[in-house]
Amino acid sequence: MKKGQRLKDIASAFRIPPRVLASRNGLKEEPREGALLKIPSERRDLYTVRGGESKTLLCGSSENFEERNCTKWLYPGQIVWL
Repeated sequence: MKKGQRLKDIASAFRIPPRVLASRNGLKEEPREGALLKIPSERRDLYTVRGGESKTLLCGSSENFEERNCTKWLYPGQIVWL
């Protein structure tokens, strides 16, 4: 990481949800300058969740959603992998 970069910026550049990047790198806080991060190789479509949508609607099942997005939570405005 370069000075001033945030996890959100790096995730956006690689089209990865920030929580996925954090989870795959075991991060609980912003990484330090100079840290090396593992970038997931899978490429999926990013999507911003709208009100009324479900995990099943977005990913076929709750299990698929949770595995792809490293979270059990779903809320409007959230950026997820489909």
